[in-house]
Amino acid sequence: MKFIDYYKILGLDKNADQNDIKKAYRKLARKLHPDINPNDKEAEHKFKDINEANEVLSDPEKRKKYDKYGKDWQHAEEFENAQRSGRASSRHGRQAHSQDFEGGDFSDFFESMFGGAGGFQNARSTRFRGQDYNAELKLHLRDVYKTHKQTLTVNGKKIRITVPAGIENGQTIKINGHGGPGQQGGPNGDLYITFSILNDTRFKRDGNHLYSTVDLDLYISLLGGEITVDTFDGQVKLTVKPETQNGTKVKLKGKGFPVYKKEGTYGDLFITYKLITPTHLTEKEKALFKELVDLRK
Repeated sequence: MKFIDYYKILGLDKNADQNDIKKAYRKLARKLHPDINPNDKEAEHKFKDINEANEVLSDPEKRKKYDKYGKDWQHAEEFENAQRSGRASSRHGRQAHSQDFEGGDFSDFFESMFGGAGGFQNARSTRFRGQDYNAELKLHLRDVYKTHKQTLTVNGKKIRITVPAGIENGQTIKINGHGGPGQQGGPNGDLYITFSILNDTRFKRDGNHLYSTVDLDLYISLLGGEITVDTFDGQVKLTVKPETQNGTKVKLKGKGFPVYKKEGTYGDLFITYKLITPTHLTEKEKALFKELVDLRK
């Protein structure tokens, strides 16, 4: 596997800080984006390279492993576990140290640690777990009101998953074994899916609760009455008490959002009344209101 210098791809040196990395990536991404360079295969290839470089260097843990192990940074954990177990000893009987590796080939390093052809076979038999993949799934709020199936494509493969009702914006779930393939018989990595949920409804969501504002006619607010209001899954009738004030809040128990992985359990819906003052009054209506004002005095 050829060594790829991520620093060189972004035009940086190894002393670059996170702000330098972010600026360099954004500058190159604007320049090489496929929308700016349609049908340009070279620009497309470079765009993929800078994304790969940014993914590694912008993550402090991944960058630390990359700086230490070069192209084999993804196998750092397996190597360090082997070191701790005491299996990684050199042909001279001393324990090998990661400092012996200065960016050379990982397999050559293992050969020097395990000593000769026999030791090299032991290194070759070490199983390496595959790389974890990360994906984003964009859904609408109404999509996650009920448990349903979704199909997404990750690295050219279609994966069908069940999206539980009540999942939240920014929440991440793990799909075992759907990451990169393991090496030398090792297990596959995992797939981490982060949900981006767009709320294009009239309801505000806060966890399992929903919030909404409902217009209330002046006459109903004064005399009381019955109104029909929207909930997330239909309409219900509410009884308004006489002399209800502007800003009054009422709670509709169990009419909120589903609780994640608790089938049949819902939060509450909180409704705030917004008093609507009548306009375009007739002369008779004005006279009646004046009469009412006099009576109140």
